[in-house]
Amino acid sequence: MARYIFITGGVVSSLGKGLASAALGALLQARGYTVRLRKLDPYLNVDPGTMSPFEHGEVFVTDDGAETDLDLGHYERFTGVSARRTDSISSGRIYSNVLEKERRGDYLGKTIQVIPHVTNEIKDFLAIGDDEVDFQLCEIGGTVGDIEGLPFFEAIRQFTHERPRGQCILMHLTLLPYLAASGELKTKPTQHSVKELQSIGLAPDVLVCRSEHPIPEREREKIALFCNVRKEAVIAAYDLKSIYEAPLAYHREGLDQAVLDAFGISPAPKPNLSRWHDVMDRMNNPEGEVKIAVVGKYTQLEDAYKSIAEALTHGGMANRVKVRAEWVSSELFEREDPAPFLEDFDAILVPGGFGERGTEGMIAAAKFAREHKVPYLGICLGMQLAVIEASRNVAQVTNAGSEEFDHEAGNKRFTPVVYHLKEWVQGNRVVERKITDEKGGTMRLGAYTAHLQPGSLVSDVYGATEIEERHRHRYEVDTAFRDKLESCGLCFSGMSPDGRLPEIVEWKDHPWFIGVQFHPELKSKPFQPHPLFAGFVKAAVESARLV
Repeated sequence: MARYIFITGGVVSSLGKGLASAALGALLQARGYTVRLRKLDPYLNVDPGTMSPFEHGEVFVTDDGAETDLDLGHYERFTGVSARRTDSISSGRIYSNVLEKERRGDYLGKTIQVIPHVTNEIKDFLAIGDDEVDFQLCEIGGTVGDIEGLPFFEAIRQFTHERPRGQCILMHLTLLPYLAASGELKTKPTQHSVKELQSIGLAPDVLVCRSEHPIPEREREKIALFCNVRKEAVIAAYDLKSIYEAPLAYHREGLDQAVLDAFGISPAPKPNLSRWHDVMDRMNNPEGEVKIAVVGKYTQLEDAYKSIAEALTHGGMANRVKVRAEWVSSELFEREDPAPFLEDFDAILVPGGFGERGTEGMIAAAKFAREHKVPYLGICLGMQLAVIEASRNVAQVTNAGSEEFDHEAGNKRFTPVVYHLKEWVQGNRVVERKITDEKGGTMRLGAYTAHLQPGSLVSDVYGATEIEERHRHRYEVDTAFRDKLESCGLCFSGMSPDGRLPEIVEWKDHPWFIGVQFHPELKSKPFQPHPLFAGFVKAAVESARLV
C-alpha cells in the first residue's frame, strides 16, 4: 500500500508546487523508492485540451491520450515515469463523472451533494494504483482558500483519516516576502496560510517556504512555533538559475529527509544523486553555444512551448553546449522579409499550433531554412507548413494550403495539401471524426507507432526503423501529393503502420531538415534527451562551425 504526500500551496499562486513535487519525486527515487505523481486541478474545464495557450500554457499529452496540465511534464522530466490518464483530474471531470452516474441511476435516487458524492469520487481517484508504488505524490492546484478547491481539501481530510495512521502527510508551500523598507522577511502570510489549512481540518507536516533571501534561524524557529511543525521540517526554497538544480537544492535543504522523518522511516536509505550531478555538470560547463530561433504563434508566453524549451535544453546537454533559444512571432514574417532576422541563427524550429493566424510567417521561415540550408525542425503544424511550402515553391502547387484554414474562412481558397483527419486506427478500433464535432478530445491523441525508411536521416537519428511518439492534432498531410513531392526531393521518411498517414518528412539534399507530425518534446528528459532534439542541436553546432 502506497504512502501519500499531498502538496498544497498558499499565499500566492505560481510558487512552484509542480517543480517541488517533481524534485521530491526524483529525490525519493534516488533513495530507491518507486513513485507516481498526480495533479488535481480545481478548474471546471474537463481537461485543458480546449484552453488557450495564453490562458493555461502548454497542454501536456500522455501515452494513453490524456490532455493534461503542464506540471505532468515536470513530473515526467524529473522522474522518467510516464504519466497516465489517471494521473490528472479536474473539478470538471469529477463533476462530469458524478452527473453521469446520477443520470444512470447509480445513486438510487439519492440527493446528490458535494459531501459525500463529489468527495467520494475524488477519493476513488486518489486510490487508483494504490499497490503499484511506494509513494503517491498528489499536487492540488491553486491555493488554500480558493472556493473551487474546497472539495479537494475536504476529500484529502477524509482520505487521510480513513487510511492507517502515518500513511499520509501534507507538504505546504508558502511565500516569505521580503520588505526592503524594514529589511525583514515577513512570516505572517505563512502563518495565515497554515491557519487557513487548519480551519478546514488539515495540518502541514512539512513547510516549504519560497524566499529571495536566506531564512535566519530566528525566523525559522518562529515559523515552526506558530505553524506547529518541527524546525527541521521548515524547508527554504530559493530562486534557482535552472529548474534542474531543484533536486540537489532541495536535498541540501533537507526536504527528502524531512518527508521520510514525517513518515517515521528510519534509518532512511542513502540517496544516489549521481544522475543529477551529471545533469548539472552538463548545464554548468558547456563547451560552446548555439542560437536557435523558435518561430511560433504563442511566443508571448513561454509556458505555451514549455516542453520544447526544456527539450532544447536537453539537446544542449547531450552535446555539451548552451542553447540560446529566441522566441520569434511568426506574424512578423508576414510583414517583413525573414532573412535579416534569421540569418544569424544556427537553426530554426517551428512548433505546433492551431488556426491560420501566423502560418504564412512560419511558411516563410521554413522556406528560408530550406533555401539557406539552415537546420530545421518542424513539429506538428511545423511539419504541415513545411509540406505546404514545398508544395507551393518546389512542386508548383501554387495555391497549396490546409483545409483547416478554409474551414476558418468559411470558403474554399486552397488546394488542401493538409486535410481534416476523418478516420484512423487506434489500437484495435477505428476512430471516426467530423470537422463539425465538438473540439474537446476529438484529436488524434497519445502514442502511435511510425515506421521509418531505412537509410533516411531520421532513422539514423533514432537508430531504429520503428518508433512510438505522442500526437495531438486534427489534420494530416495528404498522401495524394506524395509522389509529386518526393520527385522534387521531399522524402516521406516516416509513415503510420498502414501507410496512410505521413509521420515524418525530410529534404534529401539538405544537411538537416526534418518535419514530424508528432510531439517529440513530450518525451525528452534531462538525463535522456530525445534523439531528435539531440540531433537537431548537433546539426546547429555543425552549422555554427561552418559560419
